[in-house]
Amino acid sequence: MTLLLPEKVRSAAREALLRSGVPPGHADIQVDLWLDADLRGIGSHGLLRLPRIVERIKQGLADPKTRGAQTWRGDSFLEVDGQMGLGPVIALGALEAIMDRARQTGVAIAAVGNAQHIGMLAWYAERVASAGQVAIVLSTSEALVHPWGGRQALVGTNPIAIGVPTGEAEPFVMDTATSVVSMGEIHDRANRGLPLEPGWALNAHGEATMDAEAAKAGAIAPFAGAKGYALGLAFELLVSTLTGAALGRDVRGTLDAEHVCNKGDVFIVIDRARAIGIANYLETIRNAVPAEGFDAVLIPGERGRALREKRRFEGVPIADPVWNQIQALAGASEHVQENIL
Repeated sequence: MTLLLPEKVRSAAREALLRSGVPPGHADIQVDLWLDADLRGIGSHGLLRLPRIVERIKQGLADPKTRGAQTWRGDSFLEVDGQMGLGPVIALGALEAIMDRARQTGVAIAAVGNAQHIGMLAWYAERVASAGQVAIVLSTSEALVHPWGGRQALVGTNPIAIGVPTGEAEPFVMDTATSVVSMGEIHDRANRGLPLEPGWALNAHGEATMDAEAAKAGAIAPFAGAKGYALGLAFELLVSTLTGAALGRDVRGTLDAEHVCNKGDVFIVIDRARAIGIANYLETIRNAVPAEGFDAVLIPGERGRALREKRRFEGVPIADPVWNQIQALAGASEHVQENIL
C-alpha cells in the first residue's frame, strides 16, 4: 500500500479521466465519489474502479459526456435513461431532480437504467439527509451471491443505503450490501494479497475458500443466511420491476470491460423529515455499556466518517497495483510520486 495526500490522489485520478475524454465537471463528480470511499476505508468502491471505467470508455461501453435523459412518468416518478453515462453523474442529476420535486409532492422516486456503476450508496444518502430530506437508495449487481442453501452465484449483492436527518451536524447514514461483503472487497483483498474471513465465499467448485483470487470466480455468501438472501432477492426484483434492469446471471457491466452495464438503481426521497428526539436517542445508544470485546457502541457510519477525517490529514492508502495504473493513465507518474507521504 502507498500512503498519499488526498488532493494529490484527486489530481492524478482527475487527470486520468480527462485524458480519457471525461469532461472536467463529470471527472470531479466521479473522483469525489471514489476518493470518499477510499477515505472511509471502503477500498472496494474507491480508486480501484478507475482503470475499469477508463477501459469501458475506450471500448465504447461508457459515454463520459452524457447527462442521461430524464422523463417524468407522473408527478413523483422520474424515469432515467443513463445513456451509458458515468454512474454518479447520471445518479446525481436524477437525485437533484427528485429532491426538488419531493419538496412539492412530499415524496419522489427516480428509476435509473443504462448507467455505469454508481459506487458507494452512502455518498448519495448523506447528500440528501444533509439537506434535510430522507433518502432510500437501492442498486443491483451481477449475480455474485449464492442463494441460501445453494453453491452457485445467482443473486446480486444488491445494496441499500438509508439517510435520515438527525438535527445534528451529521445525519444518520446506513449503507450495506445484502451479501457478507461486496465483490469489490474480494478484489481489493486480492490486490493486497490478503486472505478472506471464514464463511465469506465459495470457489468456482462451490467449496468454502479464504483465497481472494479463488473467490473471484466463485460466490459470496448472503449476510445473516436466509434473511440476507431474502432481502437481496426482494431488492433485485423491486429494482428490476421499476427500472427494467436485467436479473441474476444476465446482469453484466460493473465488473468487466466487455458488456453493456444493465443493472438498475432506484432513489427515493421523502421530504417529511421530522428530527424530533433523534439526536437524544442516538446519544443514548452511544452511551450504552459496550459488550465484552468492544470499546464503544457506535452508530452506523460513524467509524467511516472518523476514518475519513483522519485520512484527510494523514493520507489515504491506495494499493500499489491500483496506484501504478492511475499514474500510468494520468501520464504524470514522476509528478505524482513527488507527493507520496
